[in-house]
Amino acid sequence: MKLMLHSFSNLLLSVRRVTQENQGKRTAGVDGQVVLTSEQRVKLVKEMGEYSLWNVKPTKRVYIPKSNGKRPLGIPTIRDRVAQAIVKNALEPNWEAFFEPNSYGFRPGRSTQDAIEQVFNRLSGGKDKWILDADIKGAFDNISHEYLLKTIGLVPGRELIKQWLKAGYVEVGQVYSTSSGTPQGGTASPLLANIALHGMEEFLSQFIVKTKYHHVTGKKSTRIRSRYGFIRYCDDFVITARKKEDIDYIKPYIQGWLHHRGLQLNQDKTKIVNVESGFNFLGFNIRQYKGKCLTKPQKEKVLTKLKEIRDWLRNHPHVSSEIVIAKLNPIIRGWGNYYKFGVSKEVFSYFDYQVWKALYKWALRRHHKRRKKWVLRKYFHHLQKGGWKFFAKTQDRKGKPKMVYIAKLSEIPIQRHVKVKDKVSPDDPTLRNYWQSRATRYGKTRWIKDSKLYTVAEKQNWHCFICGEHLFNGEELDTHHINKVKNGGTDDINNLVHLHKTCHHAIHSGKMFWEAEA
Repeated sequence: MKLMLHSFSNLLLSVRRVTQENQGKRTAGVDGQVVLTSEQRVKLVKEMGEYSLWNVKPTKRVYIPKSNGKRPLGIPTIRDRVAQAIVKNALEPNWEAFFEPNSYGFRPGRSTQDAIEQVFNRLSGGKDKWILDADIKGAFDNISHEYLLKTIGLVPGRELIKQWLKAGYVEVGQVYSTSSGTPQGGTASPLLANIALHGMEEFLSQFIVKTKYHHVTGKKSTRIRSRYGFIRYCDDFVITARKKEDIDYIKPYIQGWLHHRGLQLNQDKTKIVNVESGFNFLGFNIRQYKGKCLTKPQKEKVLTKLKEIRDWLRNHPHVSSEIVIAKLNPIIRGWGNYYKFGVSKEVFSYFDYQVWKALYKWALRRHHKRRKKWVLRKYFHHLQKGGWKFFAKTQDRKGKPKMVYIAKLSEIPIQRHVKVKDKVSPDDPTLRNYWQSRATRYGKTRWIKDSKLYTVAEKQNWHCFICGEHLFNGEELDTHHINKVKNGGTDDINNLVHLHKTCHHAIHSGKMFWEAEA
């Protein structure tokens, strides 16, 4: 960890993540600084070499909308964010070796889909029938500093973490102290929250059930099983059991376990449900239908996304159909890619129909004096298989006319997610092939099989030619033309290659030369 804290490579990686990859890169802290250009990043790297890591500044309090109000975020200064990323990179591999198998939130190599798949595994067998659907009240704001620092132990960077926790926040020009919690918005906050909540699965494992049975030989034996199933995604978790009495029994123990960490259950949102009634978890509704457990998109999430699309169309009545498609296609595809691992075909068809209706109404409002058939033919193209589909006439890079269509969720194939193995870590060098295989499997769901972009990725063995890393290592992707379009390059498979966005930028900045023979 000492080597990592003083590593120049770790500093470069941390600056890159904070200033290029993180979504909050354009949000400034109390220092009012953001770093968005290459020159500014080089300057920041030099400054961090001279910067005193022990000069922590308070965070800037901002609020983001939430379904039940507003959620407070604490935005550290740009230098503190880089310092947090450095410490996180040093601390995380150690804790990844100890974290529990069914903890999935904000951990490398794990996702919400893994958590949903584990819930399905617990409930699909027909044995676990009852669920404690738990919600922790203000988890990030109430974690005990004393417990967290004691759990982290005497490791390099501990005093720096303590300063971040105690730094306070600025709101309306006034500084407020913080006696508990870890600020949401900090780079290290999700890791610290996982450390604070670590141990719940081990605590539940001590509750066992012993059953006696007879072998065919007449010999008596005792079978031991765990009474509870457990799945956690950061501060959201569910506990499953076969009997309602088991859930009633464990709930007070969970409250006591959380109280020791300065936390408590949100009684308004925590409920005990039967699998036949169903419950919502991470955007999915999990419910048993006639003895069969199904995971479907949560109804509220479907309606919210449709409202978002309708509102955008209502607020942009005069934009061109090409802009509409460019705006909505990434939203539709992104939403569909999240839910394609569930039982979503029926919901996808409903979603497509509602989007079609919204686009049709948008077109009618633009031409309210025209006949409906005229509007239909102007904005919708009748396809042999897909029916009437919203389209726009545009041009490709060479000025040739082409047509673009609105994306349809029903065209996204439904796939089964393969859950990550229990305690595997991306930092284990003996599991390199395992993680490469998982990344490739995920990559194959990105594009339609045998399509042009799929074939390009397969041709380069799913690796970036510039950095040598796997294409799907968490970074954004671009498709690069080996022979530039302005020089006569085409969209032929042999002229295309997928690169990480930063690698692609390095080529076009002139700081790296593309070798066609690669």
